[in-house]
Amino acid sequence: MLLTKPIVLFTVILSGTIIFILFFWPSSSYSHEQNPMARNFILWLHGLGDSGPANEPIKTLFTSPEFKLTKWSFPSAPNNPVTCNYGAVMPSWFDIHEIPVTASSPKDESSLLKAVRNVHAMIDKEVAAGIDPNNVFVCGFSQGGALTLASVLLYPRKLGGGAIFSGWVPFNASLIDQFTSDAKKTPILWSHGMADRTVLFEAGQAGPPFLEQAGISCEFKAYPGLGHSISNEELRNLESWIKTRMSCSSS
Repeated sequence: MLLTKPIVLFTVILSGTIIFILFFWPSSSYSHEQNPMARNFILWLHGLGDSGPANEPIKTLFTSPEFKLTKWSFPSAPNNPVTCNYGAVMPSWFDIHEIPVTASSPKDESSLLKAVRNVHAMIDKEVAAGIDPNNVFVCGFSQGGALTLASVLLYPRKLGGGAIFSGWVPFNASLIDQFTSDAKKTPILWSHGMADRTVLFEAGQAGPPFLEQAGISCEFKAYPGLGHSISNEELRNLESWIKTRMSCSSS
């Protein structure tokens, strides 16, 4: 039982988030088929133990016409042993040493940087296909949110934005020296539930001051009563946030 309990915790929470979205968000007739003329790219990184396809319903919530020419990608993390789950193998972008995650939890930069390189390869592919980096948005929940933060800040160019949901800073201050001046201009949106018991609110709250020390601005939004999940309110705000930056960066 000690081995499976943490695994069940993540699976139930993440699956519940997607089910809530599917059944309680108003339906829309808007089609989200991939458009070969895509001008924008949104990359969504899931949490520990989850999968990319399980998160795909999120894209159906973005009904504004600005998203008509958006390409979405929901990759799945590779299977890796996870220390906080007693070495159990599961979909994981990088290693996590303890749960709950706190502001002072140990960081595994080696596995994190490997995951960052994979994310950069996904971004580079879209940029090579003609999408302006200013119209590339990386979003992620929990472990995927932590990876989002590292990926956008370590990317050599300014991106359209990085959105972190219930995430944390997964690297030490020494890594700040690797951030380029352009990367520091990438807009950051950070959303976190104040009732989160998996990635503690303090872990999220510590993010903006950490980034400010590196000269990076961050828009932080706290959600009272929200646990380790994504709410409709957060996603509505994300749609508006990305939409604004699309209009600013599109030409």
